[in-house]
Amino acid sequence: MQDQRLSQFPLGCAVSLAELDADPYAVYARLRPTEPMSWLPATGMYYALTHDLVQRLLLDDVNFVVGWETSTVYDTFGIHMMSCEGAEAHRLKRPHRQAFLLASIRQDLEPMIETIAQNLAAQFADDGQVELRASFASRLPILVMLCLFGLPETGEAQLRSWYDDFEAALANEHFDPVIRARGQQAVTAFHAYLQPAIDAARQSAPDGSLLSTLVDDPRNDALTDEEIRRNALIVMFGGISTVEALILNTLWILAHQPGWLETARTDSAHLPAILEESIRLIGPVQSAMRLVIRDIEVDGVRLREGDIVNLILSAANHDPAMFEAPGEFRPGRANISRHLGFAAGPHLCLGMHLARAEAAIALSVLFNLLPGMQVDLQQSSPPRGAVFRQPARLTLRW
Repeated sequence: MQDQRLSQFPLGCAVSLAELDADPYAVYARLRPTEPMSWLPATGMYYALTHDLVQRLLLDDVNFVVGWETSTVYDTFGIHMMSCEGAEAHRLKRPHRQAFLLASIRQDLEPMIETIAQNLAAQFADDGQVELRASFASRLPILVMLCLFGLPETGEAQLRSWYDDFEAALANEHFDPVIRARGQQAVTAFHAYLQPAIDAARQSAPDGSLLSTLVDDPRNDALTDEEIRRNALIVMFGGISTVEALILNTLWILAHQPGWLETARTDSAHLPAILEESIRLIGPVQSAMRLVIRDIEVDGVRLREGDIVNLILSAANHDPAMFEAPGEFRPGRANISRHLGFAAGPHLCLGMHLARAEAAIALSVLFNLLPGMQVDLQQSSPPRGAVFRQPARLTLRW
C-alpha cells in the first residue's frame, strides 16, 4: 500500500540528499510556506521548518525524545547525557555543569584558550598563507578539550582521527555499514584511551580538571567509569565540532562582507555580535532529531509513534516570521537571542559559552597576528552539509 504521506507533501517528496547537502536553506524556504512540517522520503523523516514549530518541539520532552536505538547518536555513542531524558539526563549533566558556566570559563579557561591559540597561530604567522582548518580551526578545540579534561596534548592526533570517524557516523542517516563500523571502532578506541587516565586521576590528588572532578564526585549518584567515558566522548565531540565550524563559517561569511571584516579586524568588541549572527546564518549544527513516542497531531499533521522528526535549527534561524531578511548578515539584530543555533529546552547545548569564547579568542588572535588577513576564495570551499555544516577547506593569505 502506498504511503499516504507521499501525496500530502508533494514538495518534500521532490527533495534530494544532494540538494540538502549543497543548499539546505533554499530547500527549506521552498517548503516552509506550505509544508512547515514536511515529509522527506529521501531521509525517511518529517522535517520541522518554522521557528515556532522547532522551538515548541525542542521544549517537548514528553512526546518527543532524543534516545532510540536506531538513531545515529545512540548507535555510535550509546547512552549519555544527549541520548536520554529527564532525571537521568540531569544526573549525567550535573557533574559537568560547573566547568561550562560562563564565570568558570572566564576565570579558568579563557587564559588557557588564548595561550593555545597564540601558540598555534605563531607556527604559521611568518608564512603568508595557511589552510586554516587543518592548521588551526580543527586543532584549537581539540587542545582545549584535552586541557579541560586534564589530558596530555600528545592525545591530539588520536582524538583528531577518531573525531573524523565520529562525525561521519553521526551524519550516517542511512547506516552505511562501513561508516558505522568505523565510528564504533573509534568509540572503542576512545574508551580504551580514556580509562587509564580515569584510573590515574583516581589515584591522584584533585587537580581541578574536569576528569578529576568527575572521578572525585562524592555524591551517591556519581558517574561510573563507563558513564564518565561515554559523556566525555560526547562533550569532546560537541566541543570540537561546533568550535571548528564556527571559526571557519564566520571567516567565510566575513570574506563576503568586507565592511564587517574590517570592523572585526579593528575592534574585537564587535566579535560577539558577529559570531552570534554567524551562528544564526550558518549554524555548525543544522538539526536535532527526535523520536515520536505516542501518536500526536502537530499543526494538522498526524505523527505516529515511532516516526522521526528532524527539528531543523537552521530553518528556524532562517524563518522570516522571526528574523527580518534572514538571508542577510546583520550583526546586532535586536532579537538575535531568539536563534536556535544551540537548540533549546532540556537539551540546550552544555558547551555554548565555551564555543563562543573559543571562537572569539581565535578570531582575535588571527586578526592580531596576521596583518591584512583575507580568505582566498579560490583556494577555499564553501560550507556544505545538512547535518554539520562548514567549509572542508579554508585558506587565508596576509
